[in-house]
Amino acid sequence: MPEALVIGSGFAGLSAATSLAGLGFRVRVLEKNDRFGGRARVLRDQGFTFDMGPSWYWMPEVFEDYFLRNGSSVEQHYDLIRLDPSYKVIFGHEDQWDIPADMRDLEALFASIEPGADRALRRFLNEARVKYELGMNELVRRPALSWTEFMLPRVLGGMLKVSVFSSLRKHVAAHFKDPRLRQLMEFPVLFLGATPQNTPALYSLMNYADMSLGTWYPMGGMGRIVDAMVELAKGKGVHLDAGMNVEQILVRDGRAAGVVANGERIDADVVISAADYHHAETLLEPRHRSYSESYWSSRTMAPSSLLFYLGFDRKLPELAHHDLFFDQAFDQHAKEIYETPQWPTAPLIYASCTSRTDPSVAPPGHENVVVLIPVAPGLEDTPVIRDKYFRMAIERLNKHTGKELREHLVVHHSYCINDFVQDYNSYAGNAYGLANTLGQTAVLKPRMKSKKVKGLYFTGQLTAPGPGVPPTLISGQVVAELIAKEHGRTQRNSMLNAAMV
Repeated sequence: MPEALVIGSGFAGLSAATSLAGLGFRVRVLEKNDRFGGRARVLRDQGFTFDMGPSWYWMPEVFEDYFLRNGSSVEQHYDLIRLDPSYKVIFGHEDQWDIPADMRDLEALFASIEPGADRALRRFLNEARVKYELGMNELVRRPALSWTEFMLPRVLGGMLKVSVFSSLRKHVAAHFKDPRLRQLMEFPVLFLGATPQNTPALYSLMNYADMSLGTWYPMGGMGRIVDAMVELAKGKGVHLDAGMNVEQILVRDGRAAGVVANGERIDADVVISAADYHHAETLLEPRHRSYSESYWSSRTMAPSSLLFYLGFDRKLPELAHHDLFFDQAFDQHAKEIYETPQWPTAPLIYASCTSRTDPSVAPPGHENVVVLIPVAPGLEDTPVIRDKYFRMAIERLNKHTGKELREHLVVHHSYCINDFVQDYNSYAGNAYGLANTLGQTAVLKPRMKSKKVKGLYFTGQLTAPGPGVPPTLISGQVVAELIAKEHGRTQRNSMLNAAMV
């Protein structure tokens, strides 16, 4: 039975590990931190529970598919509920919308803002559905090693039917006139780490994921997904080791031979890095690296984030589960992330208050709030800067809630660029990986398979298909299938081998 080593236990690493185990590999996962899950860590303090990383649960069928492929189901592991409203959008103190889960109610909201916008929404989402089905059925489950993977008549024909290569901004503007509706329809690309001007219109598929498939929440928090994945991996015989810092990827005769972790040599037939791609390449001798430092410095990275984990000793009914503060200029904030990297002058903020939905994540009568400010990667990160933006964020929350929240603050933690580097070896402290611009799509992303070293593979948000929890789950499955194919281990063969054992 071939030995596979997976570096990193985020969603992509755990997905790859369980998939490889199901395909007949003996798998070991090495995680540098003391808890599995990568960025999806959990912070607990004084009865509060905070999701430190991902907080949005979209594309539920991807999660269900993952569990079904592993002989299980979502409902066997956690309770999943659909949020209604899906989220709140705040343009000003007197101008805020609850985005309803029901499509008829959503169309009515659009019509109340702009005459005919309900019909425009219907047309927009119908096209977005075509893109979503095209993307999910034909695009994202390919390793993207060659353009020939996508040169299929049904793929090319599907792309000709919809707006794909124009910018998302132009595509949205063709359907809606009200600037607030435009901003609402553009916001999902923030999950892709790019601006609407530089994002292909193909990604309006995210609006279908948002508005048609809905926003969901696993009771107990996103950490419940990690717990379930770890349980599945162990059930398949995967050996998981925390506190194992990989210091070197070993290469023998041009082939990956294992790693050195915590000073220990660990041999393997296949090595899969689910860690930061740039960092993983620094574990190789320079002659074995596929990409130079100049390559990485020329990439457009997704933003980093300044996060505050706040516990309050009172209820905050003015907040929803998800709150998007669009009360500042989006384009100015985006410019300060991508064009002239600097700390934002007047940032947009996102606040998550999961205790509005889930009483288990805060003490009775209390609320847990996570505040996120997108920032450019690679900026100076100091306590003074963090405090400045904390005060800015609290003032925005004060204005929204009508309360002096500092008087009720009992838990306060922050997390930013330096922490992303320290905890995840994240290139320039980015939070979301590589931006999904047209020039960094599909084959133009860093390759899932090393150009220089046989038996060395990569998975996660810096390779195909891209950033976000569902894409990284898929990335782990795709790399496992690629490895199995190259090692002659199909699902049928692995089942026969298991039966013989």
